[in-house]
Amino acid sequence: MSNPAVPDRLPMSQKVGYGLGSFLDMWGHWLYQSMAFHVYNVFLGMAPGLISTALMLKIIVDAASDAVFGWISDNTRTRWGRRRPFMLVGGVLAGIGLPLMFAVGRGWTDQQYFMFMLASMLIYVPVMSCFNMPWSSLGSEMTPDYHERTSVMSIKNAIQKLPELAMFVAAQFTTLAYFNDESGKPDILLGAQVYTSILGAIMVAISLAMFFLVKERYYKTLVVTQVYKVPFKDTLYRTLRNRPFRLLLGTMLAYGLATAMVGLLGYYTTLYYVCKGDVALGTQWNSAMGVSGMVMGLCGIPFAGWVARRWGKRNALITVLSLAICAFIGDWFFYNPAIPWLQIFASGFVAFTGAGFWTIYGSAMADVLDHDELETGQRREGSFAACGSWISKVGLALGNGASGWILQFTGFDSKLPVQSEDAIFMIRVLLSSIPVVGLVVAILIVMRLNLTEKRMHEIRDLLEARRGAI
Repeated sequence: MSNPAVPDRLPMSQKVGYGLGSFLDMWGHWLYQSMAFHVYNVFLGMAPGLISTALMLKIIVDAASDAVFGWISDNTRTRWGRRRPFMLVGGVLAGIGLPLMFAVGRGWTDQQYFMFMLASMLIYVPVMSCFNMPWSSLGSEMTPDYHERTSVMSIKNAIQKLPELAMFVAAQFTTLAYFNDESGKPDILLGAQVYTSILGAIMVAISLAMFFLVKERYYKTLVVTQVYKVPFKDTLYRTLRNRPFRLLLGTMLAYGLATAMVGLLGYYTTLYYVCKGDVALGTQWNSAMGVSGMVMGLCGIPFAGWVARRWGKRNALITVLSLAICAFIGDWFFYNPAIPWLQIFASGFVAFTGAGFWTIYGSAMADVLDHDELETGQRREGSFAACGSWISKVGLALGNGASGWILQFTGFDSKLPVQSEDAIFMIRVLLSSIPVVGLVVAILIVMRLNLTEKRMHEIRDLLEARRGAI
């Protein structure tokens, strides 16, 4: 007997509650990476190759711990659900631990800084996985509707622009005159410690709010009645047998790897090409670019949603990836020391396409979960989130690991206040060219994805005929 029909549209409180998790995701995962070179290289003088190697190892550990917590949350049964308890505990601990990631001393050797980075990450990374995997999994099970899933991801990515802005202004915050040392120079390390303490407190408050706002729609009507346990091997082996999942992963991997490899170069182009090595001025422009990214990213979300509703999610992905190619080619012209304000368009156009990509990617991933349930009879959001995280973070690890060495390859020397023309030229060339290659590959992969709106309606009808509506 079918269950009574449940409205597909979610109340805004649940969408906002879910979207608040982007604060923890952005600050817990990506803030450290965005500030690492600013603190350890620009201020403390640590070799960029060692920093990128540490960040690469961080992401590898992150991928492994994600697999564990994705599997555990799939198999958890509590009175509060299988996702929310982990989100609460992991979120609170992540907020408390964030400022400890910069609790280093001054005057250490490169090797001592490197060992501290590794030790602190080994403790902090599993805490973030405890929050992030259940949260990512929850996004795929909030609604069974094809278009409402895009709405959920649109709200989430719109909210995400606020923590993204906090990441852009982080460098400028650390150079405020309030943190100047006795010589009048910015004490960037102290600024980073204060900033992460503030953000950590916000993360704790948001974790508590999310626990009460979000609901687990599938839990009581479907998950609790299923007695099977998801084997740990499913987090990688059996999930990868799903062809649409492999195609989405390949698209994301090509996009993420190419952009991660040059994410560092944009900051150094602003600092050493446009601003001629003026750190304080460079961080001010970085903040302005963050505002531009927030505004343009907010515009990119409804644009991608409109394309998806009109022509389907596959065509929406192809559209935003094509526009991203144009955006990165435009970086060659937008970073211009004679017209410095042009660089706000560099970050703005990249953010426009990036927000659109991740909105449709998250919505399409929920469709993959329905496709898998039709084939296997199981709901394994945690396994898919863990596998997707594992693959993406290995790619990001390679990208981030390469970024510091790419910077060194250009001839960049952090001990020089002004970089050579050859080094600046190579930074600009690689900033524009590397992403284009990855984006072309991403388009070729996504063109093979066949989970159209018509096909997803067919899958939903088959699922509800078998186990009832949810």
